Amino acid sequence: MTQSPRERLVETALRLFYTQGFHATGIDKVLAEAGVAKMTLYKHFRSKDELILAVIDLRDERFRAWLTAAMDQPGRDPRDQMLGMFDALDDWFNGRAMAALGFHGCAFIKAAGEFDDPDHPIHCAAAEHKKRIVDHLAQLARAAGAAKPDELAEQLALLKEGAIVTAQVRGLSDAAQQAKTIARCLIESACPQ
Repeated sequence: MTQSPRERLVETALRLFYTQGFHATGIDKVLAEAGVAKMTLYKHFRSKDELILAVIDLRDERFRAWLTAAMDQPGRDPRDQMLGMFDALDDWFNGRAMAALGFHGCAFIKAAGEFDDPDHPIHCAAAEHKKRIVDHLAQLARAAGAAKPDELAEQLALLKEGAIVTAQVRGLSDAAQQAKTIARCLIESACPQ
């Protein structure tokens, strides 16, 4: 299916911003690689920040769809679904999932770092993505019978974030599996059988 100029622009920006950085990637480079004119950019977006927000929204939609599909296998116990998050991360870190862009760390961590004012719309969009993941984990923790599902969800999210950063910064290919070992202990402690 042929992409519209807007879709080409957002797809190209997603790839470039994710692999090269939001501030480091100029609009001219995005336009050249997308094969669209500057007028097309301003027809759809008033600024680079608006384009970045569209990129964050697209990445959020795709990432959460991929992650929840990997976690929520039919018939899986909610405990196994929570642990499945770490198997999905392991696949991502080692090039077996999300292959179109490869693994270059977390686009949302990068966005929040580059737009570090917590009130900036891009920072807020990145934070909202992270909140949605925590909400999904809390839902699974409730289904697993955790006494404090929100607390367990936050703990698992911290492990997830730590695994992502460790895999990116240190190149530790088994970071997700190490986090999974800790997660299993947390889940067993929080969710009575």
